[in-house]
Amino acid sequence: MNDRIRDVYIVDAVRTPVGKYGGALSRVRPDDLAAHVVRALVDRSPELDPARVDDVVLGNANGAGEENRNVARMAVLLAGLPVTVPGATVNRLCASGMEAVVQAYRAIALGDASVVVAGGVESMSRAPWVMRKPDRAFPAGPQEMYSTTLGWRMTNSRMPPRWTVSLGEGAERIADKHGITRADQDAFALASHEKAAQAWKEGAYDGEVVPLPGVDLPRDECIRDSTSLEALSALQPAFRMDGGTVTAGNSSPLNDGAAALLLCDEEGLRATGREPLARVRATAVTGIEPDLYGLGPVEAVRRALAKAGRSFADVTHFELNEAFAAQALGCFAEWPGLDPDVVNRRGGAIAIGHPLGCSGARLTGSLAHQLAAAGSGTGLAALCIGVGQGQALVLER
Repeated sequence: MNDRIRDVYIVDAVRTPVGKYGGALSRVRPDDLAAHVVRALVDRSPELDPARVDDVVLGNANGAGEENRNVARMAVLLAGLPVTVPGATVNRLCASGMEAVVQAYRAIALGDASVVVAGGVESMSRAPWVMRKPDRAFPAGPQEMYSTTLGWRMTNSRMPPRWTVSLGEGAERIADKHGITRADQDAFALASHEKAAQAWKEGAYDGEVVPLPGVDLPRDECIRDSTSLEALSALQPAFRMDGGTVTAGNSSPLNDGAAALLLCDEEGLRATGREPLARVRATAVTGIEPDLYGLGPVEAVRRALAKAGRSFADVTHFELNEAFAAQALGCFAEWPGLDPDVVNRRGGAIAIGHPLGCSGARLTGSLAHQLAAAGSGTGLAALCIGVGQGQALVLER
């Protein structure tokens, strides 16, 4: 019987370069993307017997295509891990990868596991078109097809229309709420590209990114080194044609990618023979009005910090998912104690990309690597979630 809560450590974290929609990773199946990061992660801890992995938990937001039938278990098999290693797939939409990390953390903290691989995967390029099953057999008329790439589909008519607006319109509503201008958003987007490009130039991602053999993608595909405020300001609004401020340039793109982290308790840590990157301190998840989903991280971050006994003054590194510039800036407006300079120092999703089920794991892994490079500190990672949620976690080194 477990009589204590165990400390949980992040020992290592890897990810693929993030591919653009229809780009370099579009020919790679999502189960193969997942298998690649799982295998690479295990190989980086040669002292760890792969049979000691108690579970593999992966996040995935789609589940309608080649990642069907539990992509985590498929990744275990395709990666060549022992068949005795189980796998489970979880879905919290944009935070699915973080949810996988949280579930691994809980299992280890409670003594149900000692070593767990957690992460996430998404191929938005390969997300299929689907069709609702007809109410009766052999319909004579045309049938509607739905893209599963992003957003609402087959929406329940009982949902209030104000809740089922597009993600972009939700970002516009946050811009309205907080008076966030087009210029504010474009400047934020430019900074994301500049920081990401500089991070790659300095080799900041060399220790965590594991390119795929045979794929010509040495770095994240959507980073635009040469973009400018002039170029961004020339783009037309993408969601609200009359007076809109949200464009393709100040929004995260559609992407493909996978990430995986190795989490252990003290016994598992000894089995790896490695020094951990960071320790998981606290987590939180909250809900909000669905159309204001972008502000979901606001309360989740407050609760996670409170659980950790920390405040914004203690935060040295913060990885906040940039679904939209308006969304991130809206969160900043509700966190007056936050120093924006600690946020996304190596660029964010507007430049790097947002492969839905992967992103929460990417953020968490990058945060752990940054804390390890700094030698000490308190880190935050957080995401907004479609349909109105927010999730956050606190790491310490």
